[in-house]
Amino acid sequence: MSNLLEALRLSNLLEPLQYGFMREALLAGCFVGAVCAVLSCFLILKGWSLMGDAVSHAVLPGIVLAYAAGLPLALGAFVSGLFCALATGFIKANSRVKEDTVMGVVFTGLFAFGLVIYTKVESDLHLDHILFGNILGVTREQLLQTGILGGLVMAVVLMLHRDLLLFCFDANHARSVGLNASRLYYLLLSLLALTIVVSIQAVGIILVISMLVTPGCVAYLLTDRFGRMMGIAVASAVFSACLGIYISFIANASPGGCIVLVQSAQFVLAMVDAPKHGLLARRRLVRKAAAGS
Repeated sequence: MSNLLEALRLSNLLEPLQYGFMREALLAGCFVGAVCAVLSCFLILKGWSLMGDAVSHAVLPGIVLAYAAGLPLALGAFVSGLFCALATGFIKANSRVKEDTVMGVVFTGLFAFGLVIYTKVESDLHLDHILFGNILGVTREQLLQTGILGGLVMAVVLMLHRDLLLFCFDANHARSVGLNASRLYYLLLSLLALTIVVSIQAVGIILVISMLVTPGCVAYLLTDRFGRMMGIAVASAVFSACLGIYISFIANASPGGCIVLVQSAQFVLAMVDAPKHGLLARRRLVRKAAAGS
């Protein structure tokens, strides 16, 4: 009897894997999570979390205009996101307004423009899918597109990770050793825009910022070495994608929302119980210092 119960429990656990759409969703989620996690490590070091938020919202008009023109949606999203990043840099360089303020103005303006033209263009696009993702409805073509674009981002990052790391850590030092900081700046922006294009199908415009920030934050709290940070970030993102999609199947909830909630829970755990930088670790250090004095 106990063996039968165990078999039934195992069959229930494996039930989601019996569906093709779930297997494809898990594959897409793992790949998107890994790509976002790798880039998130550089964004955390550079302090570009808000830039990721800005670019993710700015892709909406590009998606709608690409649909109206009969062009690939990924192309429109990439061009629109890159335009947001470049416009932010141009306005910052030619005005006295700070970068975070400029980003707030640019991305809200582009997002509002996207909403307006969406209401004026007759299309089969579902705004909910654009904003919140539809990973359970990913097609083979979209999965292939995700693999190609994500693979391109990963290849560039792996080839130039030393230069990008130095640029993110200290741009002035990067210039002093002969690196072209401007080229690395625009390269990182392009990779950010491309990564957001890869991630839209999984979690949508609004939730993609969590995919681009939280894994790097979790890893940053757990280690001081960048190589290990990237590994932890990827593991955290892949685990969050798998568990979030699984929970969404069981609870009949939003997959993108479940993925982000799992990531948020990991961040809270890391913030509280990280070995060196967690709240409990700091409290122990304060107690030791007080006892020693």
